Amino acid sequence: MREKIDITVLSLPFLSVIGLCIIFVLWPGQAVDGLFVLRGFLGNELGWFYLLIGLGVFLLSMFLAFSNYGKIRLGDSDKPEFSNFKWGAMIFTSTMAADILYYSCIEWALYGNESRMEELGGMQLGASTYPLFHWGPIPWSFYIVLAVAFGFMLHVRKRTRQCFSEACRPILGRYTDGPLGKGINLLAVFALLAGTATTFSLATPLLAEGIGDLFRIENSVYLTIGILILVAVIYTFAVMFGMRGISIAASMCTWLFFGLIAWVLFAGGEALYIVETGISAIGNLMQNFIGMTTFTDPLRETGNGVTGFVQDWTVFYWAYWLVWCVATPFFIGVISKGRTIRNVVLGGYISGLAGTFTSFIVFGNYGLAQQMKGRLDVMGNIAKGVPVPTVILEIFHTLPGSKVAILLLIVTMLSFYSTTFDSLTMVISCYSYKKLPAEETPDRKIRAFWSIIFIILPIGLIFSENSMNSLQSLAIIAAFPITFVLLLIMASFFKDVKQHQQEQQ
Repeated sequence: MREKIDITVLSLPFLSVIGLCIIFVLWPGQAVDGLFVLRGFLGNELGWFYLLIGLGVFLLSMFLAFSNYGKIRLGDSDKPEFSNFKWGAMIFTSTMAADILYYSCIEWALYGNESRMEELGGMQLGASTYPLFHWGPIPWSFYIVLAVAFGFMLHVRKRTRQCFSEACRPILGRYTDGPLGKGINLLAVFALLAGTATTFSLATPLLAEGIGDLFRIENSVYLTIGILILVAVIYTFAVMFGMRGISIAASMCTWLFFGLIAWVLFAGGEALYIVETGISAIGNLMQNFIGMTTFTDPLRETGNGVTGFVQDWTVFYWAYWLVWCVATPFFIGVISKGRTIRNVVLGGYISGLAGTFTSFIVFGNYGLAQQMKGRLDVMGNIAKGVPVPTVILEIFHTLPGSKVAILLLIVTMLSFYSTTFDSLTMVISCYSYKKLPAEETPDRKIRAFWSIIFIILPIGLIFSENSMNSLQSLAIIAAFPITFVLLLIMASFFKDVKQHQQEQQ
């Protein structure tokens, strides 16, 4: 097996992760300061660039769906490999793991008092609209256009290297196999490690807080590390069974998610408010979509005069989704064999938006109801410095049978973690091979190796000052070079499609 492995892709990320962990543990203050400086330049000075990339990729996805390209089938088979439900479940559950639940519960409160909310109709309407925008069509378009490109590369062109650089071969040519190609792959792996570290470091404290609340265990760093190890064991176990194991885990995760949704919606007593606020927010998003997409706040009137709401939040979200583009679109492309490009684009939007919109509408609007009806001062507690995981549990304590609801939240988050990271582990393991046909899966030892690598950096971040701002900075910095690779991949895709059509003729 050694002759098949790309030692560079295995060794350099491992050594880099160890080095970063040492820096974050020994010099946490200096590490965070360095992140802030880079984040300030990229987010504030080049925030417009992230916004234009988002709008351009979204429009490109629409072109792919409704042009003649949409008729192209990914593979020789007319029958998709997975049913629509399993395919949609794997797409949704491969997305950012437990972060979806974390932000669904609290995002509205993190910027509910921002002046930008008033411009969209006040806190009630604005705070329920912006989460749908940040988890809506534009960020999903990053995944979808790359999934099309990777699916075409694997199932139509049948290339035997499953990595970022291979998708650039139509333009890079022989340079794909040289230092330039290796550089692109290493960049992709580093970006993914940054994205997964951000995910683990944000959502794991909520798991630790929930377990501590439920079982009367003192919340500590060691409990958080124990949870990280448990999550790694769970998703490693699932990925050992290959795509079949991932499919089963995704279906189970989806049903758990439905159960938690039903509990909050029907047992919480706010079903009418949740539904009506959700409908209003969707309408508000549709009405203001172009304006929200292109709003740059040149005078920084929505912030502190240095950065604005867009630079602090929208740029972060676009960057966060971009760093996850390294693996999730690959996974979607692999499981989309037999589907047309139109089906992948439109079906991807339906599956993704149905999941994220439902989550944010139900969980977010339930918490918003507690705030607006004076039952719980969520934003006041956050302003006082109460940790966000504690505030989320306070919201869940307002539910009937709160202990059962918290237990269901914990199990669902663990399930989300496993289904997301087993798919990521499968994809990133493919990067480790010099050649690997689409129908083959990586060796179990390689998968186990990456399962361990994924949790090392989050453990290092736990010992640093891992505030939300520093974690956002990590994502924004890692995403900047990935945007150029994304553009190169899409240009390569169109060149490859034209060449393929000429060969068929």
